Amino acid sequence: MKALFPLGQVVATPGALAEMEASGESLFSYLQRHLSGDWGEIDAHDRRENELSLREGFRLMSVYTLSNGIRFWIITEADRSSTCVLLPEEY
Repeated sequence: MKALFPLGQVVATPGALAEMEASGESLFSYLQRHLSGDWGEIDAHDRRENELSLREGFRLMSVYTLSNGIRFWIITEADRSSTCVLLPEEY
C-alpha cells in the first residue's frame, strides 16, 4: 500500500476507541484505507473534495462503518500535522 499523504500525529476519541474495541476490528486497517485514498462511505461530492484536498493540501475525511453498525470518521488536518478518529456525535 502506498500512502498518499502523511497522517501526522494520530489521535482517537474515547468513544471511537471503545466502539473499535467492542467490534473487535483493527483501527490500523481503517487508517491504511484512509491513507490509500479509500474514503469509505462518502458521497461523490465529498470524494471529489478529497481528491482536490489531496492536490491542494486541504482537510481529508473518510467515513466507515464497523461490523457492529457504528459509523466513525477519520479526519486528517490540512497541514497533515494530525489525524483524528472519532464518532460523528463527538465532532
